[in-house]
Amino acid sequence: MERVLVRFPLIVVLMGIAAVGMIVPSIHAYVMRDLHVARVFFYASLVFCILTALIAIATDGMILRRQARGYLIALVAAFTVIPAVLAVPFYEALGTTRFSSAWFEMVSSMTTTGATLYDPARLPDSLHLWRAMVGWFGGLLVWVTAVALIAPMNLGGFEVLSDGGIGEGASPAASQITRVADGSERLARFAGSLAPIYVSLTLVLWIGLAMAGETPLAAICRAMSTMATSGITTGQGGQGGFFAEFLIFLFLFFAISRLTFSSDSSGRTWEQLRRDPEFQMGVFCITALPLLLFARHWIGAYEIDGAMSVERAARALWGAVFTTLSFLTTTGFVSADWDAARNWSGLETPGILLMGLALIGGGVATTAGGVKLLRIYALYKHGVREMEKLVHPTSVGGAGTAARRMRRKGAYVAWVFFMLFAVSVAVMMLAFALTGIKFEQATVLTIAALSTTGPLVTLGAGDPIAMATLTGTAKTIFAFAMVLGRLETLALIALLNPDFWRH
Repeated sequence: MERVLVRFPLIVVLMGIAAVGMIVPSIHAYVMRDLHVARVFFYASLVFCILTALIAIATDGMILRRQARGYLIALVAAFTVIPAVLAVPFYEALGTTRFSSAWFEMVSSMTTTGATLYDPARLPDSLHLWRAMVGWFGGLLVWVTAVALIAPMNLGGFEVLSDGGIGEGASPAASQITRVADGSERLARFAGSLAPIYVSLTLVLWIGLAMAGETPLAAICRAMSTMATSGITTGQGGQGGFFAEFLIFLFLFFAISRLTFSSDSSGRTWEQLRRDPEFQMGVFCITALPLLLFARHWIGAYEIDGAMSVERAARALWGAVFTTLSFLTTTGFVSADWDAARNWSGLETPGILLMGLALIGGGVATTAGGVKLLRIYALYKHGVREMEKLVHPTSVGGAGTAARRMRRKGAYVAWVFFMLFAVSVAVMMLAFALTGIKFEQATVLTIAALSTTGPLVTLGAGDPIAMATLTGTAKTIFAFAMVLGRLETLALIALLNPDFWRH
């Protein structure tokens, strides 16, 4: 793998992986005796394998310019061009859709957004598996490129911890994870270390969900969607009950902090994870917000005769805890007991809470989207320090050099990103409004796309938004917003920076 990544452009490698991956749904469709779908995926795999081989031969031996901008361009192509390749078998297998809609579906899966244009009953099982696989592959791509390519450029949330310039690479004093090195070497090294972890966790969760009673297809799709935080479902499942939800709940913590699956230093201890600011912020969110929701529903249930019971209260609390973590990690799974709280108290849970969680997002270098917990933590620490200075103007902030850097420069760049994110929200809402979409729907669509939380489309608004009814222009805007949310605004601005092209 290292030799392949060094010799060929990243986009060629991704295209080859996509072509080989088409064999899996082909085999699945053949076993299910859906021969049309099996043939479509097999022929598509054969054609794109040949095409990839030809491109690889043509590019073999070329002197590749491995500047950071080249890898950023490759990432943009990975979320826009590669989905066109992935959409070919989807389009041919379904046969009753437009290619633009199939491309939209693949962009949504590749960016781990999970928004869909199709009713689950309309898609064959093999296409459900393909959607989940594409989302899972997109999550792995995010895992690897975040630490191999994005971190050395001080983007993606790493700029909060680094003393280097945004998009300019690390300073000499930076840690090894932000060391500027050849991108192909870092890709090979981190792919070799992270891919086995990613695959192993997916297999463990798949086996656990199957043991809990989920059907094999629902189990593997939910396992891949959990690890990728894509929220892609088959429209089936739920047979596993509480045990299956609890397993998913545990594995969602891998999207809270990168220290759950990798470490910035040699060795990884529970003490290091416990002191991690992202992990602390995540635990606080999934503790405080469910308790507030539970208290609200408890007050509502208190006024209803016969509604107060320990079982119904426990189900309501669990539904709130699971759904809170799910949307905080931008996955979008909803607990089977989420409706139990509303049935218990008769009160609706406002979708704006779920949108707020999705906006906060998960950890840096994880598959979660949103603003990211580390940036929120930097802003919080800066705010606390400013309030301390109001009381004691001559006080000196402690906690070491790293903490002072986070409170100052870290908070500054976090605020810059937050403002850029707010501008992106405003621009996307305006673009949706120009297509004739109402304000509430435009808000939900914008937040769902920029935070890569597709299930918000049906849960964020008072009335679920039917994505299939959107105009072609609105779908294109949504697709662009998904890519923007996945790559983040700072990365695209760095790509447009003239100084960035002079290196």
